[in-house]
Amino acid sequence: MPTINPNFSDEIIRFGAKDFNLCFNCGNCTAICSLATNDDTFPRELIRYSTLGLEDELKSSLKPWLCYYCGECSTDCPRQANPGELMMSLRRWLTAQYDWTGLSGLLYKHLWTYILGMVLVLGAVIGLSYFSGYSQSEVMHIGHLFEMVAIACVFSFILLPNIIRMWYFTILRPRIKASIKTYAITLKELFVHMFTQKRFLGCEPTRENKMRWLLHLVLVFGYLSLLFTTVFLDWFGTSSKFIIWLGYFESAIIFIITFLFIQKRLRKVDAMHQHSQPSDWFFVIWLFLMGLTAFIVRLLVDVNAIEDLFWIYVIHLTVLAQWALIIVPFGKWTHFLYRSFAMYFDSIQKAVNKE
Repeated sequence: MPTINPNFSDEIIRFGAKDFNLCFNCGNCTAICSLATNDDTFPRELIRYSTLGLEDELKSSLKPWLCYYCGECSTDCPRQANPGELMMSLRRWLTAQYDWTGLSGLLYKHLWTYILGMVLVLGAVIGLSYFSGYSQSEVMHIGHLFEMVAIACVFSFILLPNIIRMWYFTILRPRIKASIKTYAITLKELFVHMFTQKRFLGCEPTRENKMRWLLHLVLVFGYLSLLFTTVFLDWFGTSSKFIIWLGYFESAIIFIITFLFIQKRLRKVDAMHQHSQPSDWFFVIWLFLMGLTAFIVRLLVDVNAIEDLFWIYVIHLTVLAQWALIIVPFGKWTHFLYRSFAMYFDSIQKAVNKE
């Protein structure tokens, strides 16, 4: 028998939901959504679950991740119940449910925890620079090692266990019995959606939506390639002209595109940017700062000015550490990962239902 949480409405509001209790279940949001199908009925179904407090059903659902928040449902809702924002809030809430550390929930619900975390990381980087005597070569070497260690540790000890929890909630607990062959055959969906987010093209085929998809695609490849160039090709330490110019190009892509995204959030040009939460701002601003400071640091290295302006590298290292230790494992960055696995798990569910 379903378990009802009578306080769930108050809980999801703390994750950013707006006015979803105004919904009178007309179904207009589902009818207008280009991605909703007979099998994947949202947002209406999820609004109903949220209103009733059916927490277990929501936790086992992949449907919040199947939404790409084009905003049509919120724009055309006759009650202004903001179903698109509820879907976004459910994704934040699910992120907190997957996270075994519990830190995601704290960061999403309490701005002061974000600020405290950022300050602690800032203090750690300044302390590192101080105790190393502000040695340029030593701090930059430690910074390069940190990137490699942080990637391995965050994935191994935080993200991987969280993905396993997501798998448990959505596949194991609902008793979806898939064969190893099914897992293998549908695995391609994980990588296709992770790198292309092609499902978004199924939203309203407007020029704005196509441009948004293209910018996200370029940003994903720019971010991943800069990560590879910086960590594995040692962009700051290399003398290879090809790698140097490649890094310049990648970092420029990141800070230019994220600057455009920041402008959209400030101007609130469309429905998805009407209700920005702190996690949205931290994600886009820190990604912008990471690309910009990386570009400036490499430029200072090339003009032999890094020693005199080494504090700029310390700023870059701080931004990088805050990004790697707070935003990537516990913030909005995880939506990129969970959405990709949601598409994979959804493909598994559909394949099992056809058998």
